[in-house]
Amino acid sequence: MDKKIALVTGANKGIGRAVAEQLAEAGMTVVIAARSAQRGEEAAAALRAAGRDAYAVTLDVTDPGTVTAAAAEVEARFGHLDVLVNNAGISGAAPDAPMDVRAQLPSLADLDVVRAVFETNVFGVIMVTNALLPLLRRAEAGRIVNLSSDAASLTWTSDQEGKFGSLPPAIAYAPSKTAVNAVTVQYAHELREHGILVNAAAPGFCATDINAHLGHRTAAQGAAVVVRLATLDADGPTGGFFSEDGPLPW
Repeated sequence: MDKKIALVTGANKGIGRAVAEQLAEAGMTVVIAARSAQRGEEAAAALRAAGRDAYAVTLDVTDPGTVTAAAAEVEARFGHLDVLVNNAGISGAAPDAPMDVRAQLPSLADLDVVRAVFETNVFGVIMVTNALLPLLRRAEAGRIVNLSSDAASLTWTSDQEGKFGSLPPAIAYAPSKTAVNAVTVQYAHELREHGILVNAAAPGFCATDINAHLGHRTAAQGAAVVVRLATLDADGPTGGFFSEDGPLPW
């Protein structure tokens, strides 16, 4: 139980990989959870080559079978889990036009797309969290961090004069992240008495595949707030929504 164990979903690239790297640098054993076994193992191997402790598990947050199998593998290998970072997520945009949110206008909603986004971004968080909660409860100080977004803030997105006022409405991604915030609060309420802190992190507009690498921040910069929340002391906050600058408006 001396060395902390952290599992990060979608950790083979982007912000998830940066989070895994930073947690490993902080001395944790990191479990790289990825849909692709090959890509997950490549990411874990790169960390091991750098002298870090890392393993890979195959985990698709929309596939109950892989979630159950990953939880069993973590239990068999480590017996507990200290940190869970629910990072895996999708935007719902077409792969060849990742920044074109016009296809997500509420009046043009493709419900199959909306369902797919919520399946990954919201229901996936719930399924993975519930599968790993027994292991988190065995930790001395469990931590859960859910990846959210500035766009999850209803305060900001409803302000027509604010930074989101000029952007077209999108029915899938932003509402899914608002739902993630709500889910975060409910888990925080339940798990507070167990000493497990649960928070949502907004990494900012980072250059990753989800936005065709147009973000003005690096994945490593975005990962910093996630790592901070994953390593909170016992008196740290729970049920909050944070960027690197502090609490964000709901």
